[in-house]
Amino acid sequence: MDIAIPIFDGITALDAIGPYEVLARLPEARVHFLALEPGAKRTGNRMLALTADGALSDLPHPEVIVFPGGHGTDTVMHEEAVLAWVRAAHESSQWTTSVCTGSLVLAAAGILDGLEATTHCMYMDQLAELGATPVSRRVVEQGKVITAAGVSSGIDMALTLAAHIAGEDVAQAIQLRIEYDPEPPFDSGSTDKASPEVIELARTRS
Repeated sequence: MDIAIPIFDGITALDAIGPYEVLARLPEARVHFLALEPGAKRTGNRMLALTADGALSDLPHPEVIVFPGGHGTDTVMHEEAVLAWVRAAHESSQWTTSVCTGSLVLAAAGILDGLEATTHCMYMDQLAELGATPVSRRVVEQGKVITAAGVSSGIDMALTLAAHIAGEDVAQAIQLRIEYDPEPPFDSGSTDKASPEVIELARTRS
C-alpha cells in the first residue's frame, strides 16, 4: 500500500510525522514523502527540515493520501499543480485524509464541497468559505475522506485509518507500540476548555 504524504515549506512537522509513525507500521505499507520538487522542506519556524525523496508526479495514484498542514498551506492551496495532483490522486485513492490546515488544501481542490470536515480550531471560518461544513471534532469521517483537527489529532486520525485498513486489533497494537496514552498536564487543548487569556496567547504565537 502506497501512502503519500505531501510536504512543503511552512509545514507543521507533527502533522506529517504523527500519522507517519502510525501508518508506517501497517503491514505492507510504503510511506512516501513527496513535494512538487524533491528536497528539504522546512517548518514554519525554519528550525527543522523534512525531506521529500520524490516528486508528487512520481506517485500519481497512491492508495492513501495524508495532507498535513502548517502556515505553508496559505501558499500551497493556491498552487494549481498541487491541487491538480490532489484531485487526480483522490479519484483513485482508497482514502484521502488531512491533518490541521491540510484540509484547506483538500477544500481548495474541491474535495470537501458539501462535506463535513474539520481543521485547526482557528481556521474553521476559512474552511467554511472553501465549501466544507466545519465541525468541531478531532476526527471527521465522510466516506473515504477523513479530516483531523489541529496537529496532534493527526495521530488519532491515523489510528482510525489503520483500523479501517488492517482491523482494530492491528490499530490497537500500533497504539501500544507508540505508547500513545495521553495524559496532558493541562486541560486547555481546545477553545472549549482554554481560558480567554490562553486563547488570545495562542492566536498571537505560531
